[in-house]
Amino acid sequence: MNRKSFFHAFIPASLGTMLINKSFANPATHPAVANIPPYLKRGDTIGITCPAGPIEIGNIQPCCRALKKWGLNVRYGNTVGKQWLRFGGTDKERLEDFQSLLDDDNINAILFGKGGYGTMRIIDKLNWEKFKRKPKWLVGYSDLTTVHLHVHANLGIPTIHGDMGNGFSDDYDASSSSLYNVLYGHKVKYNIKGSRLNRLGTAQGTLVGGNLTLLQACAGSKSDIKTEGKILFIEDVSEYKYSIDRMMMSLKRGGKLDKLAGLIVGGFTSTKSEEEESFQVSVEEIVWDKVKDYTYPVCFHFPAGHIKDNRALKMGVAYEFCVSQNDVSLVENSSAPDPVFLTDDLKIGNDSLYNFSDTMFAAPPRLPFPQ
Repeated sequence: MNRKSFFHAFIPASLGTMLINKSFANPATHPAVANIPPYLKRGDTIGITCPAGPIEIGNIQPCCRALKKWGLNVRYGNTVGKQWLRFGGTDKERLEDFQSLLDDDNINAILFGKGGYGTMRIIDKLNWEKFKRKPKWLVGYSDLTTVHLHVHANLGIPTIHGDMGNGFSDDYDASSSSLYNVLYGHKVKYNIKGSRLNRLGTAQGTLVGGNLTLLQACAGSKSDIKTEGKILFIEDVSEYKYSIDRMMMSLKRGGKLDKLAGLIVGGFTSTKSEEEESFQVSVEEIVWDKVKDYTYPVCFHFPAGHIKDNRALKMGVAYEFCVSQNDVSLVENSSAPDPVFLTDDLKIGNDSLYNFSDTMFAAPPRLPFPQ
């Protein structure tokens, strides 16, 4: 199932468009960052593998069409089209496929096919030695948060939180264009309308995080991350609200929330509130209750996660994060060129870049948890 298609109920009113300049500077001219993988160029090859859930070859065709329009070659891993139980092949097949793409000098980046569950079953058996010497971009989200956390904790190499093989469609959107900009070395530079739920402030720090369920699941493992002084991003889908509350409490009790530089809350979609009549609080309230005693900036409704507008984020790099009354900005702290508008021949469809519908809150926020 393509989880991006879930209705995103928490996008703020009058969500602004992306701050973007029509800069076509050559990304190769900006100074290299230590351990950062090489950015892509036309003619490079992206490998697709499925370390978590399965994906049929037919469901990955929109993704392949997009990548080829961007001037990239696509190579399917052996797990594309396979299924064992709920996974994209047996543990052995998924491990070997992922490892082969990591070690292949002809593969310039790896795009994961689908989330779901399964990456944790193989992550500790991967050999990262060649990747450490010659890093390449690893692209995914959801269950692939395990990869982001593991690579950040153990190797300090940036990765990309963004669309996977099952997340593309033949309709042009801001998600795919943001991934194009990141892969081709343009600066991550987003600006959205502010929310009355936000806590104002500015921060600088390395961006870490991803799916809340995986953050909590990886705590205490080899993939656990340190969050002190960092900007934490969280998102999730299809969870009971009490489960979100429990996971946030787990992060708080583990000290993951008390020394952050900032907190970015992305999409929390398709919560199972209809089955929780005794837990009638909003996701925003749940999160706020865990961070209300701190002073760092907090942003709700950032356009990333299991939502249609899933903006690509470089994880493990430094950002400037500013939350004001009117807007929120997240700007990569580098000399990389600004994002670009894609030319018509690179677009997947005919929609205008960065146009998307505003969605109002269904109801005003409730009062906070009682003291």
